[in-house]
Amino acid sequence: MSRSRSPGWVPNQHGAWAMLASPLAVGILAGGPAWVHVPLTALWFVGYFAFFATSLWLKARRRPRYWPPVRAYGIAAAVLGLVTLAVQPSLIVWAPLFILPLGVGLWAAAARRERELLSGLTTVVGSGLMTVVAYAAGSGTDLHRAWLLALTQFLYFAGTVFYVKSAIRERGNERFLWLSVAAHAAATVVVLIFSPWLALVFLLLTVRAAFVPRLGATPKQLGIGEIVSTVVVAVVSLLTV
Repeated sequence: MSRSRSPGWVPNQHGAWAMLASPLAVGILAGGPAWVHVPLTALWFVGYFAFFATSLWLKARRRPRYWPPVRAYGIAAAVLGLVTLAVQPSLIVWAPLFILPLGVGLWAAAARRERELLSGLTTVVGSGLMTVVAYAAGSGTDLHRAWLLALTQFLYFAGTVFYVKSAIRERGNERFLWLSVAAHAAATVVVLIFSPWLALVFLLLTVRAAFVPRLGATPKQLGIGEIVSTVVVAVVSLLTV
């Protein structure tokens, strides 16, 4: 079978792109762009490709036909990691923080439980951490702000885990719908502590979580809405946090 048709080469989880791009972009813009962000960005995306391919390989019970993309992306990620550290060795201190989210995600894939809330939320934790790493890689010195921005990204994308699930896989499940609304409301209260304007955005997201899943929106419509929401949260975060 040709490489282009081998499983695992191209991630098919379209919602993951925003979760990859937004925390990274927020960290870069808040901390100030630097040359190290070039290999760091490449590492972040290739690392996700490696994670996706490995998850698929584990889910497929390590079948040989799933191995080539795991090997290729794994090697590429290792090389990019070394290049990133060569440019800024101090970034190594952040690596241990990704062990738990990565481990839980791969375990969930091996157990075929990657669509459960635990897996989704731990993936969001790893995604949010990139905000702090990208910030620290730049010229920013206010790590307190970096962590608040990372928290904002985590709360937003954790909400999307509940929201999308309530609108698709759990559509019609009133109990899960209200769990999603409660998660959004709790995030709104947390954000209100450090950014009233951002809390207003989260309040609107809470209203969305309560009503949109009842309307029968298509995945495409949900995706477009998520793109808009992601950009709004990122921009308001950068301006008010």
